[in-house]
Amino acid sequence: MPDKNTALVQGTLDMLILKTVALESMHAHGIGLRIEQISQGVFQVNPGSLFPALKRLERAGWVDSEWRATEKGRRGKYYILTASGRKQLKSETRDWKTQLVAITRILEA
Repeated sequence: MPDKNTALVQGTLDMLILKTVALESMHAHGIGLRIEQISQGVFQVNPGSLFPALKRLERAGWVDSEWRATEKGRRGKYYILTASGRKQLKSETRDWKTQLVAITRILEA
């Protein structure tokens, strides 16, 4: 695991949330943990960033939410990717890959 975590590149949090919810519907805390887990601790999403992002994604129609029982028997708001969200994720992923290639070219010049 890396020695330090890294701030997310501006504009990538929404894409990472969409991808995480595409894998499995889950509650906000689970989304944050999954992003940290998959990034092997490089990215840690604080609730002050996560909750506004989830509200933004809901307003955009890219995720829906529903109240369910959590693994611990409490009620939790679970987020589900919509068809529109799937299209958005595909678009953002394509754009990110294009940018990554261009940045790599610049850094390797």
